[in-house]
Amino acid sequence: MIYCAKINSTLFFEVKYVKRQISFGQALATVVGSVIGAGVFFKIGTITAQTGSSSMTLLVWVLAGIISIASGLTISEIAASLKINGAIKYLDYTYGRVWGFLFGWAQMIVYFPAQIGALSSIFGVQFVSLFGIEAKYSNLIAVILVLFLLSINLIGTKFSSKMQSVITILKIIPIILIIVLGLFNQNKVSAPIFPVTVGSGKDLIGSLSQGLLSALFAFEGWIVVTNLANEVKNPENDLSRAIISGLSIVTLIYVLINYTFLTVLPINQLVNNDNAAFEASMKLFGQFGGKLITIGILISVYGAANAFMLTGMRTPYILAQDRLLPFSNKIGKANIHTGVPVTGALIVDAIAIIMIILGNFTVLTDMLVFVMWTFNTMLSIAVVILRKREPELRRPFKVPWYPIIPIISVLGGLFIVISTIINQFLLSIIGIGLTLIGLPIYYHMQNKNQN
Repeated sequence: MIYCAKINSTLFFEVKYVKRQISFGQALATVVGSVIGAGVFFKIGTITAQTGSSSMTLLVWVLAGIISIASGLTISEIAASLKINGAIKYLDYTYGRVWGFLFGWAQMIVYFPAQIGALSSIFGVQFVSLFGIEAKYSNLIAVILVLFLLSINLIGTKFSSKMQSVITILKIIPIILIIVLGLFNQNKVSAPIFPVTVGSGKDLIGSLSQGLLSALFAFEGWIVVTNLANEVKNPENDLSRAIISGLSIVTLIYVLINYTFLTVLPINQLVNNDNAAFEASMKLFGQFGGKLITIGILISVYGAANAFMLTGMRTPYILAQDRLLPFSNKIGKANIHTGVPVTGALIVDAIAIIMIILGNFTVLTDMLVFVMWTFNTMLSIAVVILRKREPELRRPFKVPWYPIIPIISVLGGLFIVISTIINQFLLSIIGIGLTLIGLPIYYHMQNKNQN
């Protein structure tokens, strides 16, 4: 049973009773299924260019997994403690309503559009490679994919969700096949793991920070499991186990598949190669088998893009429901027949198309990771704040090894944010600027709602 309540003039959904029906296995599957998407196939080219070595490439994947696990465990404490819905409300509760709004605003104009745009861009690149189409048409294919996904989702969430379940199963197949055949490949290219070094002319800290920023894109999506904290049968044990186990499995998969890429193709052929997964598949499976694997990869990318469209189009809708956007009366409406927030979908997809035209896969993913990890770091700090501010708050799940895990999460997040500002100043300024544009809109709507 769910009751709606007003707390400090902010609308929250207070959960008085929720049936605990999600098992450990289901929570584990949610973590793995939500995280694995396109990054596992397409970040190898960017990361090898940034690190210049196989050892540092694999190290950043491991470190990205550790930071993600620490952050997932830390934020899970808030999810289990506060009977309110989602990360936007966690920021509301801890820091004030303006920070919750800015997080939602950043999701609306940066995170979800950049995810959809980046995934569609890489879909376009792989599509033209697979079918021998001129590379100049890749952006056109990407835009067509966005419009196709929009039309599918406008039909209704039920249809799109069923399709998503099938795709989630299918996307695991090419990953398993690549890893298995790669590990038993008799003609491995040398890819030393130790000692950890960087390529010639590369800076250790710069390579590490840029590589982490790129690798963390592949771990995006883990935060969704925190929304299930109150529905897990045994949250005190199963939630942390699901996050640790799930992200550990994902990290292992990422390390193994990237090790496969590094041992199938020489590193000079991987650097800045958006078609690395396609070329590695062709070498491992032959022309016909490689094309089949590439089709499986395309399905995985399609599924990831659809998943972000499913959730992304609801962000403007949620903000408009709280009357925090101009034209909230239109944006905050859903189709009476399908339940789809049509205007919200059009907003997110329009921004995504603009990003496809102006940006590229690497730029888009780096920007979204930077912006979201700014807020993820704030969420990790919120755990410490609430421990001090509300020591009597009931915590069904407590982050283990406190404060070590939160410190790892916060330091990891700060390293990502600060190093991005130093190494990619323009990108970080654009990300911060797009987020802060929301401030005058917020205060305008606050004044309007009070009058």
